[in-house]
Amino acid sequence: MKGMRRARLSLIVSMVIFGTLAVFVRKIPLASGELALYRAVLAAVLIGFYLGAAGRRKGKDHEKRKEAEDTYAQELRRERILLLVSGIAMAFNWILLFQAYRYTTVSAATLSYYFAPVIVTVASPFLFHEKMTGRQIVCFLMSTAGVIMIVGVGGIGSSSSDLIGMLLGLGAAVLYAAVILLNKFIKLREGIERTFLQFLAAIIILIPYVVGTGGFHLGELGKTGWINLLIVGLFHTGVTYCLYFSSLKELKGQEAAILSYIDPMVAVVVSVLILGEPVTGWQIAGGTLILGFAIWNELGGSGDIGQQNYRIEEEIKVRYGGGAGYIRGTDSLAEDSSQKDGEKSKEN
Repeated sequence: MKGMRRARLSLIVSMVIFGTLAVFVRKIPLASGELALYRAVLAAVLIGFYLGAAGRRKGKDHEKRKEAEDTYAQELRRERILLLVSGIAMAFNWILLFQAYRYTTVSAATLSYYFAPVIVTVASPFLFHEKMTGRQIVCFLMSTAGVIMIVGVGGIGSSSSDLIGMLLGLGAAVLYAAVILLNKFIKLREGIERTFLQFLAAIIILIPYVVGTGGFHLGELGKTGWINLLIVGLFHTGVTYCLYFSSLKELKGQEAAILSYIDPMVAVVVSVLILGEPVTGWQIAGGTLILGFAIWNELGGSGDIGQQNYRIEEEIKVRYGGGAGYIRGTDSLAEDSSQKDGEKSKEN
């Protein structure tokens, strides 16, 4: 019980921290691509240390550890292209989201971004031959109506800058949805390890992108810029991702799904109360439709409850880092490998 309460608190804290990201991003005078690169580098370094420490704690049986590492290396070779593509999608997802923050209010950008789960719902029947239920169709229509309310219809409450920002938020949503869909094809088990690898892939693509779009300006950052950059890279990404993934193994998928929507709600509160940004009645109504029907879609439906929980867990685990699966040590990988071998021998 204590473990579950601690996990619940960890997830809530991580969602609140994620919801304040824009406040710090806006204080870093760097291009969005360069900022995304430094975020990925700082987070990858911290998560790399975290994984190394976790591996040492759980790697006492050297034989099992070696077997697990061999299995992991084989999986990595098979899925390197998918990891690279998903890392690219994650990198440009960040770039578009950071740009959205600079063109429109944080609330409008964030609520536009949360159209992504709806895109996944619509794309899944075409990619995975899944049937859309009546509930999913209703959620799609109502969430689409919410986006129309936020973006504005007939000149309702949107300047040209706001419109660009909201469209950038929707573009980021498309890439976020792409990461979710790509992860359905990637079989690597470790949520935070997969995220670490996708950060590395993002770094590989962002370095030439930054070189070709203006170069590096890290030396021009002042004290405020440096402090906020370190907070975004180490705290908002590295520490918070570790906190986030470590909490998921103790919680049910539906509870984690509900708690994960604290993020956009905090972002809206921060936008209005801390940044003093305006929010219209249409945007509040549209955001309520998007978030409300997204939650309803995730928590409802028919079929096997265990399968529903698994689906929800997979989707929320990629929402913030692109990974899927619980944090588990190398011993667990070895056990999974031996179980698969046992199953194959039985079949033979």
